[in-house]
Amino acid sequence: MDMPLLRPLLLALSLAVAMVSFPMAASALPRPSEQGVWPLDGPATVVRGFRPPLLRWNAGHRGVDLAARSGAPVRTAAAGTVRFAGQIAGRGVVVVDHGSLRTTYEPVIAEVRVGSEVSAGQVIGRIGAGSHCAGCLHWGLRRGGDYLDPLQLVGGGDPRDGVRLVGTEHREVVKRAADARAALLERHVTGPADAQDAARSAGRHGFLPPVAGRITSAFGMRFHPVLRIWKLHDGMDYGARCGSPIRAPQAGRVSAVSVSAGYGNRLMIDHGLIDGRHVITGFNHATGYVVDVGQRVARGQVIGHVGSTGFSTGCHLHLMLWLDGGLSNPATYF
Repeated sequence: MDMPLLRPLLLALSLAVAMVSFPMAASALPRPSEQGVWPLDGPATVVRGFRPPLLRWNAGHRGVDLAARSGAPVRTAAAGTVRFAGQIAGRGVVVVDHGSLRTTYEPVIAEVRVGSEVSAGQVIGRIGAGSHCAGCLHWGLRRGGDYLDPLQLVGGGDPRDGVRLVGTEHREVVKRAADARAALLERHVTGPADAQDAARSAGRHGFLPPVAGRITSAFGMRFHPVLRIWKLHDGMDYGARCGSPIRAPQAGRVSAVSVSAGYGNRLMIDHGLIDGRHVITGFNHATGYVVDVGQRVARGQVIGHVGSTGFSTGCHLHLMLWLDGGLSNPATYF
């Protein structure tokens, strides 16, 4: 292969290795709830906020864009080690490893080398060209394969509180970005139907509660109690004793039974078309199930028992809902 064609592939491979393969250092472990440093000098202007996709492979904006002039200094948000500094697809990228987290900055003309130790607020480069937006810095934050909102690094409180102790010059910026994310979530959590239609249709589809218990955690963005990150809670939790029966909320066919590191013992039921929508429900964290793939189940039939398998802090059922193939808020049907 010619070197001009090989070089972009090698650079992309280098960035991928930088993001996933280096050991985590124990010396620098910032969390989203800790105070970080804004990567640009002066009052920040968020021109495009964090827009995480509901499903990892869907389109979204996996970071924030901050208004920036060409040549402006770019600073690392926290102390760490430079894991990548180079060109990717014609734009400069810098990746800094902070231990459990990694921040990314682009387009940046790097002034640091791979392996360099950097302190919070240290200049790592200057704004270059080639980003998806003109006159901006795209700032990203990741933990493993999960994209997080980097604005959490410049807040001082638990993200669940909704209030962050930030500097006066930045407080309104963070509030506007949080309000925008909340509005986006409100528009999209119910799938193709709008929020008002979802509210009107709730409870009109004949679905039974799958367990006898109260709802302990709703669908939406939250601070994960096990992973300790701010992410989408992709279902609705019912609190119930371990061993309590789980019942099919509606007639259907068992389409999958599996074990997942995160969801524990899980089961899917395909209910077919109901009120013009193709409905699938998912049940997670059970001790086990008493039905098999391909089996038809009746409304109210016992399909398994509540447990605490997978990433779980106690006995509960995590209920999920898909409408026409799109992840949706179970509250619209239950």
